[in-house]
Amino acid sequence: MLKTLNLYVYRLIFASCLVIPSFYSHSAYLLDPPDIDAKAWVLMSYNTGQIIAGDNLHKPLAPASLTKIMTTFVVGEEIKAGNIQLSDMVTISENAWGKKFPGSSKMFLNVGDSVSVEDLLRGVIVSSGNDATVALAEHVAGHQSAFIKMMNQYAERYGMKDSYFSNPHGLDADDQTTSAYDMALLTRAFIQEVPDIYDMHKEKSFTFGDIKQGNRNALLWDETLHVDGVKTGYTKQAGYSLVSSAKNGEQRLIAVVLGTKSAKARRLESKQLLSWGFRFYEDITPQLDDKLLEPIRIWHGEPASAELTLGDAGMITVPSRLKNKLKPIITYRENLAPPLEKGQQIGKIDWYINEQLLVSQPILTQGEILKAPWYNSAIDSVLQPIYTWLNKYGLTKQREQLQARDIVQPMSQQ
Repeated sequence: MLKTLNLYVYRLIFASCLVIPSFYSHSAYLLDPPDIDAKAWVLMSYNTGQIIAGDNLHKPLAPASLTKIMTTFVVGEEIKAGNIQLSDMVTISENAWGKKFPGSSKMFLNVGDSVSVEDLLRGVIVSSGNDATVALAEHVAGHQSAFIKMMNQYAERYGMKDSYFSNPHGLDADDQTTSAYDMALLTRAFIQEVPDIYDMHKEKSFTFGDIKQGNRNALLWDETLHVDGVKTGYTKQAGYSLVSSAKNGEQRLIAVVLGTKSAKARRLESKQLLSWGFRFYEDITPQLDDKLLEPIRIWHGEPASAELTLGDAGMITVPSRLKNKLKPIITYRENLAPPLEKGQQIGKIDWYINEQLLVSQPILTQGEILKAPWYNSAIDSVLQPIYTWLNKYGLTKQREQLQARDIVQPMSQQ
C-alpha cells in the first residue's frame, strides 16, 4: 500500500511530545521569491503559520514603532480577560504627556486629560502615539516597568525568541530587539486572539480633539490588495519597517519587512511580497487515506487507543502549480506510553514535493489517554511482547509498534 512513498522516506530526528500552535519547516524554497531590499523580511501564511519565504528571519533588529503591536496586543488580552474595558477612562499622567515626546509621533495628550481606553488604542494603532502607549501601560499595570514585564512574558509565551522589549513605544533602546519572524508570529496571534482590537488597524484616520491624523500604513489605500493592517515603524537606527496583512478570499498572508531605506520602499517591498504570495501559493487540505490516521494502540492506556487529528485542521500552504506533486511521509514517536494529554504531538507528516521537504505537519491526539487500571495493564504486559514479535516478522498488520516500513517511519524519542 503506497509503497512508492518508500523512495521519499527520510528518517528525521524530531522533538518529543510538543504541544504547538502552528508549524513550519522547510529545507529550501520551492519557488524563487522576489528580491526584497530590506535588512530582514518574511512572508507567512496566517491559516497555517507556515513560512513561505524569508531572509534573515531571526536577525535581531531594532523594532521602532512595531513595538506598539505588542503593546496593543497586551491591552487587547487584558480586555478579553475582563481586567479592563474599552470604556475605562484614563487620567493622563505627566509620564504620558505629549510634550515628553518631542519630534516623535504622538496623540497630543495633556496632563490631566481623561481619555477612554478605546481612544487610546486608536491613538496608538492609527496615530502611532508614543504618549498613548505610556497611558495604556500605566492603566493596565500601574507603571511602565510592570507593563514591560507583561510584554516580555507574552513574547516568551508565543515563542518570540529574538525579541526583548524595554519600553512600550519602540523608541530606540540598546537592549530592545525583534526579528521579522517574531513580528509575523505576534501578528498571527493578534488576529487569532483579539480580532476586535485587530480590526482597528484598517482605520485610515483618527481624530482626537481637533487633531486628525492619518494611518501611516499606505497599503490601506492600495486597491489591488485587501490590506487591513498592521503597523509601520521608523527610527534612524531601525530604518523604515512595515508589518502588513491582507486577505484574498479565505487566504490571508502576513508580510514583514524590516529596515528598508524609505517609507516608499517599505510600501513597495511589502506589496511585492504580498502580491507574489497570493499569486503563487494557496492553502489546501490534502486528502489522506483514512488508514494512515486510524486510531493507534496505546499499551497500558485507558482508552486503549488514541484517536488522531492534524494540527491546523490539516491545512498546509503549497505552491499552486505543484500541489499535485505532494507526497506524505508519516512519522510517529516510538514507545508511546500513557499518560498522554489531549492535543499532544505524537507524530508528524512530512510533505514533500519533488523529494524536497515542504512542511512538517503535527499529528495530535484528539483526547486524553490515562494510565489503564492495573488489571488491564497486566494483560497488556503479556500481550505487548507477543504483538511486538509478530509485527517484527510481518505476521500481523497491527500498527501498535508504528513501523509499517513502506509508509510509517519510527520517530526518535529524545
